[in-house]
This record gives sequence, structure tokens and C-alpha cells, in this order.
Amino acid sequence: MYTNLAIIKVYPAAQLKEVAMQVGDILRKKTARVATVRMNETVAIAAQLMRASNISALVVKDVVRTEGNTAVGMFTERDVVRAIAEHGAAGVNLKVSQLVSVGQLVSCSSTDTLEHVRHLMNKNHIRHLPVIDDYSLIGVVSIRDISTAFDDQATGGARSASAA
Repeated sequence: MYTNLAIIKVYPAAQLKEVAMQVGDILRKKTARVATVRMNETVAIAAQLMRASNISALVVKDVVRTEGNTAVGMFTERDVVRAIAEHGAAGVNLKVSQLVSVGQLVSCSSTDTLEHVRHLMNKNHIRHLPVIDDYSLIGVVSIRDISTAFDDQATGGARSASAA
């Protein structure tokens, strides 16, 4: 009689400590350039910037140059649609500041976990978050970035498990 024996590797729990992925892990893989628009620009200019960069969101910066890299809001494709739906063709002449809620900027830092950022996005019904470290804008993460990172981790983890 033959018996199939499987060799089972046992690892101490301390060796299996899993490190949560952080926003900084995503930013290291992305281009350092952050697309921005000033509050006093028009919807038309913002839409042209998004089209030229093939992106769907811009970080809105205050027009005060002394403030440095200060993000005050996000301007997205949805804002363009809202401007045109509410104001017709004249919507493209509105200022970005007329559509962005400046007092409600939701952001994250490079040390936040992807799980936390995903929760922030779901809770606030948003798809893009500016990343701010030490009061300075360093990047933007999207729900697509987070989803891709989780997918990569899952497939990487599956490959590691099958290789062991």
C-alpha cells in the first residue's frame, strides 16, 4: 500500500509578519509629476489640462504663490459634467473655484495604509486623493492605483505560495 505524503513547511509566526502596503509604495511606481490647476482658471482650461494629460482629476491649488505646494481641493471629470449640466455651454467659462468645495479637502499621507485610503475613498464617495506629507503635495492616488496594488499583491502572493 502506497501513501502520498505531503511535506509541510512550518514557519514561526514572527517570520510571517505581513507588512501592510502603504501609499508611498504606490507613489514610488508612479511618475512624480502631479497635474494641478489654479482656482482662478476656467472649467475649459481644466478640461483641456485633463485631456492633454489623459487623466480624470486635477489637484486644485490656491492662487496665492507664497503658500507653495498647497492643495485646496480636487477637480474631476464629474465637475466638468456638473458645470455643463447646470449651466449649459456657459459652464465651461465658470471658474474652478465655483465648483470645488475648498473646506472639505480629503487627503492622505504616504505612510497611510492602502486599506485606510480605500476606506476614506468609499466613505467620501471619491476616486482620487491628494497625498500630502509635511503640508506639501507629493502625489495623487486613485482607486485604480489601490485596486491594482491589491491585485498585484494577491497574484504575487499566489506565486510565492506556489514556489514554496
